[in-house]
Amino acid sequence: MNPLILIRGGGDLASGVALRLHRVGFQVAILELSAPLSVRRTVSFSEAVYEGAQTVEGVTSRLVSGDQFQVTLEAGEIPILIDANANILNNQFLTSPTSTFVIDARLTKSQPEPLPVNVALHIGLGPGFTAGEDCHAVIETMRGHNLGRVYWEGQTASDSRQPDGDKRRVLRSPMAGTLTPLKSIGELCKEGETIATVNDTPIIAPFDGVLRGLIHPKVEITEGMKIGDVDSRNDPNMVKFVSDKALAIAGGVMEAVYVKLREME
Repeated sequence: MNPLILIRGGGDLASGVALRLHRVGFQVAILELSAPLSVRRTVSFSEAVYEGAQTVEGVTSRLVSGDQFQVTLEAGEIPILIDANANILNNQFLTSPTSTFVIDARLTKSQPEPLPVNVALHIGLGPGFTAGEDCHAVIETMRGHNLGRVYWEGQTASDSRQPDGDKRRVLRSPMAGTLTPLKSIGELCKEGETIATVNDTPIIAPFDGVLRGLIHPKVEITEGMKIGDVDSRNDPNMVKFVSDKALAIAGGVMEAVYVKLREME
């Protein structure tokens, strides 16, 4: 059996999962918002919503309508549908509950709403999910000894509400409004340099480093929203590749997928 794997969300961690599943031969599709909130956009398949297509490490995602869905899969690409509520699961011509797996990679860190239909395998990433109750398996997303571990019962570690590493690296908006980029992802930044503005208020680089991510300027910014990420390692090439964290989480997802497939033999 080669299931169709639907991934809810196309940010950087979700894209690492999609990339690994696609490379080992699974048919993968992504369901996204009409205005994705991804910050690490150069390694996020969700960028296809804005650009029409997005290539990450040699794999291409493409924004499609329902009638283009199957032909895009057959062409070896990852179709992206604007479908925040996973309504595709109600479409018997595109999905079947017995042969569709769903991975919720939206990282909302809150209890998920029920899917429109029951599927063969439902995997949640990170806090908010309880395996055995609102999904079949949960993957640990917190860095540390358990990163990428699969839980078939219970929950992952609770949300620490703190970013990995230097807390200053995450840029948040001081207000609601419109973001205007002054730097591009991958550019070197000096401490104190203006990276972007929100309503003419400068967003300042907290230290010397590479601009690792910046939210799309079409997103409606809210106060406190994560809008950027600066990395002190000064390696511009890092913005071209999915992270070690994304690959570790993807490994956990693949473990869960293959365990389920073995059960279904």
